[in-house]
Amino acid sequence: MSMSATPSTMTELGRQAPEFALPDVLTGQTVALSDFAGRKALLVMFICKHCPYVLHVKPALIELARDYSGRPLGIVAISSNDAERYPDDAPERLAEMARELSFPLLYDETQNVAKAYRAACTPDFFLFDANQHLAYRGQLDDSRPGNNRPRTGRDLRAAIDAVLAGQPVNPNQRASVGCNIKWKPGNEPDYY
Repeated sequence: MSMSATPSTMTELGRQAPEFALPDVLTGQTVALSDFAGRKALLVMFICKHCPYVLHVKPALIELARDYSGRPLGIVAISSNDAERYPDDAPERLAEMARELSFPLLYDETQNVAKAYRAACTPDFFLFDANQHLAYRGQLDDSRPGNNRPRTGRDLRAAIDAVLAGQPVNPNQRASVGCNIKWKPGNEPDYY
């Protein structure tokens, strides 16, 4: 399968979760970082509707959310792609995808939240501990479109389990890989 692959930035562990307050594409209601206070863990994912890498992992994300339902894990997805040039990632089209998810899908129109998180690709995963410090950033697992490896969520699940148990996360973390975030012209971040 011919696709350009962009790795996640693997930003420094331990950094505080950047603030966000963004509209949910289904309800229009604002969802903020503060809404997840008191959770033992928070998973922030940067995804989009059209990326083949996201489409590949979407069933595993749905299963992960189901498996951790009722646990003190907050989950939120954010789409930051330029909707003018990529209309599949406009809020009304994202809402079609959001109906399949059990967690909020937010739209980052200014792309400022993606920049604050140093997000680079879709999917890009950031797992924070109870103090909202970054404990994991990396891949869901070794599965990629066309490589015939099973979608297990192994890497991300191991990190979630460690954080929920109050244990340290293995610092040997592999970058997520996906389509680059579609930045608005002139809005590209300096960390590429």
